[in-house]
Amino acid sequence: MDFETKVIHGGIQTDASTGAIVPAIYQTATYQQQKLGGTPTYEYTRGENPTRFAVESVMATLENGQHGFAFSSGMAAIHAVMTGILQAGDHLVLGHDVYGGTFRLVTQILTQLDIQYTAVNTADATALAAAITPATKLIFLETPSNPLLHITDIRQVVALGHAVNVLVVVDNTFASPYNQTPLDLGADIVVASGTKYIGGHSDVLSGFVVTNDAALATQIKMIQMSVGAVLSPQESFLVQRSLKTLALRVERHNANAQALAEYLQAHPKVARVYYPGLPGTPAHTLAKQQMRGFGGMISIELMPGLDVKQFVENLAIFMLAESLGGVESLIEVPAQMTHASIPRAVRLENGITDELVRISVGIEHLADLKADLAQGLAALS
Repeated sequence: MDFETKVIHGGIQTDASTGAIVPAIYQTATYQQQKLGGTPTYEYTRGENPTRFAVESVMATLENGQHGFAFSSGMAAIHAVMTGILQAGDHLVLGHDVYGGTFRLVTQILTQLDIQYTAVNTADATALAAAITPATKLIFLETPSNPLLHITDIRQVVALGHAVNVLVVVDNTFASPYNQTPLDLGADIVVASGTKYIGGHSDVLSGFVVTNDAALATQIKMIQMSVGAVLSPQESFLVQRSLKTLALRVERHNANAQALAEYLQAHPKVARVYYPGLPGTPAHTLAKQQMRGFGGMISIELMPGLDVKQFVENLAIFMLAESLGGVESLIEVPAQMTHASIPRAVRLENGITDELVRISVGIEHLADLKADLAQGLAALS
């Protein structure tokens, strides 16, 4: 099946006991067992729940994987992967411009467990190879990255990692499985914040992990069961409902973002536009090879001297807010919002300037979005 069909018919899409075309919400904490000492499919919702299993199944289908796991947030999903793989004394290679919450998890939580890290531009194969040590067990990257939209060659990273028995984990949040399927490119695990494009309506937190490796799946399941940061039945239902329109939504996100990136690139008050859909860059060439679309995220830098605060606070349709991937357009300043937990010196070294603006392009009418940016830029002097 093509993707557009899988989001409707993939995974578990009906209730076997009733024939209902929408899976039921099993709002239960526990389950009656028929005999002592048996092996029931469902014992306790922290471990198993039919509604959560339905959305885990469809997410595995969409990522072309065998094993899917749903968590209460994207960070809970990333935490499960990292703690399921890494032990004291291990080392991981981390993308240098990952989401601030991921950076905080690694630098403030995992380091307390004697897990070391090196942050590197994973799009630079030479730098990446140099960062791998005998203790490295994991390479964790985002592509496109947050917030600079760097594109990393997943196949190249997999080749480097697997040559020395290092696992590769790709955060697919910015792309969504509609635009990119990292497991098809050789990645061992794909993670995503389902709060973003997967949920798509800014109304539910969720996170997902998908893999084809049975041993890794067993370890992640153990972490999911033991820590208990699972997706609730109600939220599982909401995400699966939203997934049915994922292809339609992301197509519109892609189209709107492409048009706005081209508009902003030509604007005299914009110094730089970060968007993989813009031709003439190595990132664009690579993105065309491994992505189905270029996504709905744009980052820009205004011309020197222009007031970023004035710009983001005076837009009418683009709302000043953290998060991304919802149907509504959002705008934020990473240095003060999503990436504020990263020390300023580190941010600047990695290219995340104080003036950088990140835009999540929604599915509103393109003319209205362009007019809003135009009036916001026109007001700057």
